Amino acid sequence: MAFQPVSHEPLYTARDLTPVGGFTDGIEGPGCDAQGYLYAVNFARQHTIGRVTPAGVADLFLELRGGSIGNGIRFNSEGHMFIADYINHNILRVNMIACAHATTLEARNAAVDVFAHEASMNQPNDIAISANDTLFASDPNWAESWGQIWRISSTGSVTLLETRMGTTNGIEVSPDERTLYVNETVQRNVWAYDLSPSGEISNKRLLIKFDDYGMDGMRCDVAGNLYITRWGKGTVAKVSPQGQLLQEIPLTGSKCTNIAFGGPDGCTAYVTVADRGNIETFRVETPGREWQLAQRRR
Repeated sequence: MAFQPVSHEPLYTARDLTPVGGFTDGIEGPGCDAQGYLYAVNFARQHTIGRVTPAGVADLFLELRGGSIGNGIRFNSEGHMFIADYINHNILRVNMIACAHATTLEARNAAVDVFAHEASMNQPNDIAISANDTLFASDPNWAESWGQIWRISSTGSVTLLETRMGTTNGIEVSPDERTLYVNETVQRNVWAYDLSPSGEISNKRLLIKFDDYGMDGMRCDVAGNLYITRWGKGTVAKVSPQGQLLQEIPLTGSKCTNIAFGGPDGCTAYVTVADRGNIETFRVETPGREWQLAQRRR
């Protein structure tokens, strides 16, 4: 039976969710919790995490300590938030249960700890997560146009999977968890790897190559299609599991940094946009993989 979205809004038509300028030009993330709240980094100023209601009302959720600045955001099976801290080479963990009971910002800040640290990372940039809570992190070296891929176990153990790639950026796991996708911003490649149950990668192959503009974050829907933010072009490319460009969704801003799925049916896409410092949103016909994972975990 085909999935039936709960909303009758037009599909693939972007609109503003949050006001322009509410976030800095370092806006990234984003990620939805099981309750429907959306989180993105650098709300109002750097070193912060903002929380956004489904209606688009944003507030300050966390202040990251020690000079940390977040990038990618994901949630695990316990509902805890993980943040790629590219300044300090960390994956931060936020105890969302403690945050739910906290009555002050300071109490929420105290719920953040370092889940994993790896000094030899260039920077953990974007992160993906599997159903067993294994994390995968892209690790670009922007100055020299190369990058790496790391795996972080559910206990925080860090393993290098591949090095001397192009500038690795967006990263995602397929719905059947048999494929890991990684893109290279400068080289404009999207690579697919076979992904084993233990988190090993093999059989690297080119999924799609773009002729212009860059790429940033990307996410899968439950059908396996990749939604890829096209930095500088101001579109989100929808690409099939076979590497076919199905369509491009135009945005108002040009520097789109990442995308997440949420909403009551998982068919609402949220896109962080650096040049406007806000979040744009549009509807799709197939739920996002991360929304499906969150529903299983409720």
